[in-house]
Amino acid sequence: MTASLPQGSIIGIIGGGQLGRMLSVAASRLGFLCHIYDPSAAPPAGQVAYQVTTAAYDDEAALRAFGNAVDIITYEFENIPTQALDVLQDLAPIHPGREALRVSQDRLTEKEFLRNLGLQTAPFADVTDAASLDAALAEIGAPAILKTRRFGYDGKGQARIASRDQAAAALKEIQNAPAIIEGFVDFTHEVSVIAARSLDGAVAAFDPGENVHSEGILRSTTVPARLTAAQRTDAVLMAAKIANALNYVGVLGVELFVTSDGLVVNEIAPRVHNSGHWTQNGCVVDQFEQHIRAITGWPLGDGQRHSDVVMENLIGNDMDRVPELAQSTDCALHLYGKAETKPGRKMGHVNRIIRA
Repeated sequence: MTASLPQGSIIGIIGGGQLGRMLSVAASRLGFLCHIYDPSAAPPAGQVAYQVTTAAYDDEAALRAFGNAVDIITYEFENIPTQALDVLQDLAPIHPGREALRVSQDRLTEKEFLRNLGLQTAPFADVTDAASLDAALAEIGAPAILKTRRFGYDGKGQARIASRDQAAAALKEIQNAPAIIEGFVDFTHEVSVIAARSLDGAVAAFDPGENVHSEGILRSTTVPARLTAAQRTDAVLMAAKIANALNYVGVLGVELFVTSDGLVVNEIAPRVHNSGHWTQNGCVVDQFEQHIRAITGWPLGDGQRHSDVVMENLIGNDMDRVPELAQSTDCALHLYGKAETKPGRKMGHVNRIIRA
């Protein structure tokens, strides 16, 4: 058993969005303090954290002050500039480690990593220019989807290609950025596994959830997912295999397509994940506490589900429904404290307990 971080220790969190907010709340329940580092003047996590540093990710002096003020460092998003990590890595332990970031920050690297583990992925190819895209389409075929190798999320940095004559327009849509092309996968539905791996190598996973997306943004996650017992076991084992291969510490999200030929890995996220928000009201230990437990050396919770749950994101004008939802006896609201409502912006979520 690894020695646990003592209560009162300070956890540095890079990024101050809703995930950092919920991590801070979970950490406080275990007696830890959280110090947020974010360029925004009033990030959602800052409303509940012990301390906030407001500075750019290339501000070396601010990064050094932050690193010297905390006991360990974690993060709520994966696209952290490498230069920031170069500064921080010698000042405090960073969990999850840099290998997980290296793999997940680049879609091509991620796909190659998964294939090397023997896991199924969509057919893919590297795209550097119009010629390589044309060659890839000749091999993979259309329809397909062109994705930037870096920085895409919630449907951003992507262009669908229905036929080969749309290739030039797709490249223009992603501004000719280095990209990867993926063939379409014939799947019935998507599920995700939220798994955790501790400092001593123990692994625990929550039940897989079934996801529904709209316009590239997760709309809902339902637990339990439509899976056979064998598929459920396979999904959890695949997530554990990925975590062990990365020597991972913390919570990891793994998205999977359910197909007639087995489970296909869509992507991984080295952090707490939107599709794991249901755990806040469906489990004794949720994904946020599980992450804090993992990085601080606490024993992991077992992730057992005590309720069936539907998690629904509140996006943009969905906030108009809050008064109605607040009156429901089976809904738990989680609002992020964002000052401005925008179309496509995640403003909160609601966990609805499904009663028999």
